[in-house]
Amino acid sequence: MSLHVLVIGAGPAGTRCAVRSAERGARVTLCGAEAALPYDRVALSSLLAGEKTLPDLITHDLAALQAQGIAFRPATPITALDCAASEAVTARGERIGYDRVVIATGSRAIRLPVPGADLPGVLTYRTLDDVRAMLRAARAGGSAVVVGGGLLGLEAAAGLAQRGMKVTVLHPVEWPMERQLDAGAGGFLARRMGLRGIRFAMPAQLAAIEGEGRVTGVVLADGKRIAANIVVMAVGIRPDTALAAASGLSIGRGIQADAGMRSSDPNILAIGECAEVEGRTIGLVAPALEQAEIAAATLAGAAAQYAPRADQAALKVSGTAVWSAGDIEGEGVTLRDEEEDRYRRLFLREDRLVGAVLYGDVSDSGFYLNLIASRRPIGRLRAALALGPAFLPELA
Repeated sequence: MSLHVLVIGAGPAGTRCAVRSAERGARVTLCGAEAALPYDRVALSSLLAGEKTLPDLITHDLAALQAQGIAFRPATPITALDCAASEAVTARGERIGYDRVVIATGSRAIRLPVPGADLPGVLTYRTLDDVRAMLRAARAGGSAVVVGGGLLGLEAAAGLAQRGMKVTVLHPVEWPMERQLDAGAGGFLARRMGLRGIRFAMPAQLAAIEGEGRVTGVVLADGKRIAANIVVMAVGIRPDTALAAASGLSIGRGIQADAGMRSSDPNILAIGECAEVEGRTIGLVAPALEQAEIAAATLAGAAAQYAPRADQAALKVSGTAVWSAGDIEGEGVTLRDEEEDRYRRLFLREDRLVGAVLYGDVSDSGFYLNLIASRRPIGRLRAALALGPAFLPELA
C-alpha cells in the first residue's frame, strides 16, 4: 500500500509538496484552514489593486487536484496531532489517519497590542479573507491608515489608493522597507508612491486606535491624530508553530527541521514560513517551494537536502522593481538618477562587495550577486562599480 501523506496547510509550499508527493506515488490528503482553493498568496496585492480577479489567483482547481490523486479538504483546520495513534484531529473533532505529516501552516500576521486594536475596522493583510475585508471597506470610500512600511504594508497602501481611498503609511523608521533598502532607495520609493497620493508618516509610532464601536482614527506617540475609516496592520509575520508546539516538536523561531525538512519527530516534516533550518526562517515564496520539493523527495526516500542561501530579495513594489542582497550597511558606492527614477548602492568591505541595493533598474542583479558570492577583490574598479557589467568586463 502506498504511503499516506497528510499535508497541513494549502498555501504555495503545502500545495507544491502535495503535488510532488502524489507524483512520486504517495496517497495525499491536503488540508487547508481557509475555505478556498489553493491560491497565489503573492498575487493578493494584484487582487486588491484590481489588476487581477480571484479566478486569476487560483493555482489548482478541485478537478486538477483530484486528477493528481490528492484529496483536498478546504476549511479543515487541524487542531491536534495524536502522534501515538498517527492521527490528526480537525476542528470538528474528526480524525484523519496518516503515515507521514507535512506541516506547512505558514505564518500569522502580527497585531500590535495597542488600545483599540480589536475594534471593527482594524484589519491585517495576510489572507484572501483579509483582502476581501479591505475591498469591502474601499467600496465605502474614506481614508485608511496602514501601519507598517514593509513590503506588505506598501502593497496594501498601493492597492487601497488604487481603489480610491486616501492612504497614510505609518512606519517607525525614516524610510520604508529598511530591511531590503537603504535610505536612498527607500527615499526614491516613498517619493514615487507619494505621486500616487500616498502619504508617509516616518518615523512614527502608533500609540492607540480610536473609535466608539468602530475605527475613527489613530493616535501617534507624539499625540498627533489621523482620521481613518480602516486601519491595516502590516507590521510583520510570526511563524505559526502552535500545532507543532502542542505536538511536542522542537521549536525555535519556527519548527526546527533538518536539511531533509524532518522535524524532531521523523514522521513529521515542516516546510515554508513555519519551518526553521539551521537557525533561519524564511519569508519568501521561492525558498518555501524549494523546501516543498526537498520534503517530497525525503518522503520518497531520496537523500535531498535544503541549504539556506544568502539573503536576497527581488520584488516589485507599486510597479517598481527593487532588489537587494547581502549586507546593506556601511560604506558604499552610489549611483543616483532622479530623472530616470533609478538608484543603486554597492556596499564594500575590505575591497570586496558585501551587499547591493538596486531600485528601478534591476537588470544587473545577477552580476552583483555573483560578486558578493565570489568575494572577488574590486581594486581599481571601485569607481565604476555602480555602472554595471557593461563597464566592468574584468569582473563580468
